[in-house]
Amino acid sequence: MKDWKIRQEIYHRLNTDFDDDLKTKSVEMSDDIIGNAVRYFNDRNIGWIYPAKSYMVGICYARWLSEYFGGEPLEYLKEQSLLFDNDPYYKNYELDQKTYDEILSKINHWNFEEKGLVPDVKKYFMEEFML
Repeated sequence: MKDWKIRQEIYHRLNTDFDDDLKTKSVEMSDDIIGNAVRYFNDRNIGWIYPAKSYMVGICYARWLSEYFGGEPLEYLKEQSLLFDNDPYYKNYELDQKTYDEILSKINHWNFEEKGLVPDVKKYFMEEFML
């Protein structure tokens, strides 16, 4: 098992309460995945819009995993269990390449800025991978 998956597994075995548990949030569903995902990279007050949030988090995780553990972001984004199978709206890159490519083209590919909700996602990422 890869180091990042081991860290993720340990984290989830040791932690059971999460601030972003969807059971405790008011979730909005929207078919505008691309538009809302891009908004997550720019806006702080967007709420919980799915499945767009799942795409945004997947992109963020893939980039940071490549930075901290090596490899290419796209390889991480192809992982079905990238988000530890606890996000029912997450689709990996191979299941929806067109949508991911469109989002990435609108946020400067893997060079997106750390604004919008990106810093919040980074906080969760750092905790989850014990960095």
